[in-house]
Amino acid sequence: MPSFKKFDLNKQSVEVPGTRTPGATGHYRHAGFADELVDNIRADPTVKTLYDLFQSSLVKFQDKDMLGSRNYDPVTKSWSGYNWQSYRQVDQRTNAFGSGVMHINEAVLGGTQLNRWSLGIWSLNRPEWFISEMICNYYNLVSVPLYETLGPDAVEYVMNHAEIKIAVVSGNHVASLLEMSDKLPHLRAIISMDSLAEGAPAPGVSSASSILRAWSNDRGIKIYDFQQVEALGREYPRRHIPPQPEEAHIMGRVIDTNSAYSGCRIGYFRGDLLLLMDDIVELKPTFFPTVPRLLNRIYAKVVASTVDAPGLVGKLARRGVATKLANLEAGKGVTHPLWDRLLFNKVKMALGGNVQAILTGSAPIAKEVLNFLRIAFGCTILEGYGATEGMATATITMADEHQSGIVGCPRAGVELKLADVPEMNYFATDKPFPRGEIMIRGATVFKGYYKDEKNTLDTIDNEGWLKSGDIGFIDNRGCLTIIDRKKNIFKLAQGEYIAPEKIENVLQSRCNLVMQIYVHGDSLESTLVCIAIPDPETFLPFANSIAGTKVTMADGKGLAKLLKDPKVKTAYLKELEKAGQAGGLRGFEIVKRVHLSMDMFSVENNMMTPTSKVRRPQVKEYFLEDIKGMYEDIHSTTVVAKL
Repeated sequence: MPSFKKFDLNKQSVEVPGTRTPGATGHYRHAGFADELVDNIRADPTVKTLYDLFQSSLVKFQDKDMLGSRNYDPVTKSWSGYNWQSYRQVDQRTNAFGSGVMHINEAVLGGTQLNRWSLGIWSLNRPEWFISEMICNYYNLVSVPLYETLGPDAVEYVMNHAEIKIAVVSGNHVASLLEMSDKLPHLRAIISMDSLAEGAPAPGVSSASSILRAWSNDRGIKIYDFQQVEALGREYPRRHIPPQPEEAHIMGRVIDTNSAYSGCRIGYFRGDLLLLMDDIVELKPTFFPTVPRLLNRIYAKVVASTVDAPGLVGKLARRGVATKLANLEAGKGVTHPLWDRLLFNKVKMALGGNVQAILTGSAPIAKEVLNFLRIAFGCTILEGYGATEGMATATITMADEHQSGIVGCPRAGVELKLADVPEMNYFATDKPFPRGEIMIRGATVFKGYYKDEKNTLDTIDNEGWLKSGDIGFIDNRGCLTIIDRKKNIFKLAQGEYIAPEKIENVLQSRCNLVMQIYVHGDSLESTLVCIAIPDPETFLPFANSIAGTKVTMADGKGLAKLLKDPKVKTAYLKELEKAGQAGGLRGFEIVKRVHLSMDMFSVENNMMTPTSKVRRPQVKEYFLEDIKGMYEDIHSTTVVAKL
């Protein structure tokens, strides 16, 4: 098991004396770092920026493997195992690529701004992504990531808003940028992460590469591939221009940077979610950062093959799970000499067999899922909470924590407080524990939104507190629990306040039939309805058992029929109701009708933000007729009391 520093679980954070103000709690800090808000790594105080961090890692881990990826062989039509680049090699490539980019900016494009200009990066995670971002730390540039799933309108907005003149993209996005280049007045050069070199084409046939280059010349845009830029950099090397601490980039890629500081190997998946579990088994990670959605899927599969299995296997599994859960609750850890040998060592192989720690965040995870995975994989599971605006992690659970439902205490360098939300009846003076909107402060909080003063002022107050929009309470151990959401609240006709995102989080985390969900209500209605996008992997067996069918994913007509089947919808709604009750939702927070659809919310159809948040007005508009239909059904079947 990994080594984690031990702290008192019964005193995880403390309220700093003399910091209480009317309408808010005092400032809570990690009990081990309550004396000051640190802005550096105490064990390595010279590390102030991401540049410092990687240079420190380079000294300690030069010849250790760092970045790994799998290569595809078009001849054998197969994937290799992981191929690794060392810390030294990554540094050499970063120097070369960064020097090449700086040379292009100045010598080729005539750029006069030497640093703090925006570099666009558009691809899935891969070694070239890491190197592209790292050059921003070497030469004090601003990295502007474009999510892989962004549609053309979103790409156009980000590129123009950030005034991106050089973009580093995977090969599949080169043509996309050229196609929209007439709408991108700042774009001057495109660098392909994939090679543009090709063998000699057949006589009279133009190669794809030559076509792209001719197209880019016609648009007045320079085009290079990664290897060309590295070669330019080796020919025209540049000295580093490290950022100052007040310019350090927000650590949106916290995992990569912390892993690099620790000398870890970082393996990237192939980009296909259907092959992700195969990549995990091949990589055999010891540290596995992930999100609740994937953990819920893993949980469902493991449960099906263990406690829900028929016969002797299921009987033994249920006994083993009960024993280990009892030990966990008693604070006796997550391993067991007998049951691990008989059962759980085999379960661990689903993640490669070597996982010692799992980190989850970005959304809530159900208590029963978290506890089961702790004992099933026999490893530490950390749950974090925070926001991109606060460098991702504001609080995190301790390594030996055995309680679920909490998100830990403030990490070093961060303090938080709870502010009254009177319209939702949450107050810092509530008993037994203070409740309110979670406010975050520390060196990790961002300075503001680029070119957006209004939203900056709405998000950060004049004392530097970041308003999270989340409601929580702090218990007597100093642990934070999220209980509600302040943003997007509305009233039902009877006057009850509804926070739909809280309800959606509960249903997604506790019902494995749900892939995406949108909960709807308004002040003219007394009940809630929802749009649900089922998870095909769990929905098809469920729906087939209800309808007595054998529909597969390839059967589009059969799937559409199942989605509309009244018996299936009723059974699905029952599962949502059970999940809501298990998650502590009140009666008026339980949805009364569901519309099932396979029209997923996505960035491309403008129903999802690049950070995977539902765009509520757009979803409402898209499904408006279905929403109206659900309310009409409620009205037609509701018994009206006679006067």
